[in-house]
Amino acid sequence: MKSENEPFFASSDKLDMDKYCVFKYYFETPFDVEDTAAHLCREQSTALWKRVDVDEDFRPVHGAKVIELKRLGTTSVPSLEALHAKGPIYNQVEVRIAHPHINFGAKLPNLMTAACGEGAFFTPGINAIKLLDIKFPDPYLKRFEGPKFGVKGIREILKVNDRPLVCGVVKPNIGLRPKDFAELAYKAYLGGIDATKDDEMLSDVEYSRTRDRVAAVIESMHKAEDRTGEKKIFIANITDEVDRILELHDMVVESGGNSVMLNGMPVGLSAVRMLSRRAKVPMFSHFDFIAPYTRHPHFGLSTQVVTKLQRLAGFDGIIMPGLGDRMNTTTEEVKENVDICLSEWGGLKASLPVPGGSDWAGSLLPMYRTFGTKDFSMVPGRGVFGHPDGPEAGARSIRQAWEAIEKNVPIEQYAETHAELKRAIGAFGKAN
Repeated sequence: MKSENEPFFASSDKLDMDKYCVFKYYFETPFDVEDTAAHLCREQSTALWKRVDVDEDFRPVHGAKVIELKRLGTTSVPSLEALHAKGPIYNQVEVRIAHPHINFGAKLPNLMTAACGEGAFFTPGINAIKLLDIKFPDPYLKRFEGPKFGVKGIREILKVNDRPLVCGVVKPNIGLRPKDFAELAYKAYLGGIDATKDDEMLSDVEYSRTRDRVAAVIESMHKAEDRTGEKKIFIANITDEVDRILELHDMVVESGGNSVMLNGMPVGLSAVRMLSRRAKVPMFSHFDFIAPYTRHPHFGLSTQVVTKLQRLAGFDGIIMPGLGDRMNTTTEEVKENVDICLSEWGGLKASLPVPGGSDWAGSLLPMYRTFGTKDFSMVPGRGVFGHPDGPEAGARSIRQAWEAIEKNVPIEQYAETHAELKRAIGAFGKAN
């Protein structure tokens, strides 16, 4: 090892780990593995560690340090091509880097600059790199507010504690005028759905202004509450230019709305955190603009990192890619993201995991079995609003599917005496 690299290596038991966030990366390089890992630390922290002609060294306090390095193997076919990292054989490496958080503080943009910025992703010698995980020490986590309502707060609004929640995306997703949108939401509420929501594409648009849409849906929601005796939620999408987000939140609240949604990555997680400090109602995320960062197996960052950051930013509910072929996400990855939402984490409230993707009544049992908890919400669109007998029947079919689960009866058998569920099976396929 080159002598100048030695300060970029350390044993975790010799460090005060409360002072470090730990970044876990996969990378490929045709060069010496230890030199490349040290270069990664240098580039993301103390690329230069002293002034000319001054006796000083910033590496002990400010330098990132390799605390674990694993050689996974080699490949002759690189995941990505890069001019500065060509070679006949590429070493595949997993590395854990302790980065002192004094360098960026409890600020999400600055944290991401360190973990995924120029220093990390333009390190000479690395041709592919992916941020797999970030571990945060409890003293660092305590500097974040996290979710204001969380799972418990959402359940308290709905007065539902004994089953998974059901949140339906009103379909058609764009094009409906507020009155027609509210009528569909009303029928779904009558069928037993807990929440309806705007699609991620539906925001404050000319044909459906947020104020008008929220007012119409809230009127329908209260009518449904009176008829069913159940509390309901409407999740209004307030994704917009950052300087309008607070205005739109206040507009929703003033119109009687009781939840909002932000496409967190497009608006930026710092904007989410800003809103969370002001929010008077639960905030839900949507997973737009996440796949371009996460889909490549050896470049970008993992969905688990994104989920952690969204919980840090303050989302009370996190809509994420769910089970099934459409989302191109493994069962293990979905389960890990659900666990990240619910795990004990530095005293922050748990976020409600909302895995989705073409779900219907037959999706409920696989989700419940996989997650091993009732603390999640499914988020059907066509499964409710595309039901052949309409959204009331679609919502009812999902509640019937849960009844079958509680009674330990296969849903095909339960469907023999429950018409809405039987029609759902006929329309959307066999239960998993």
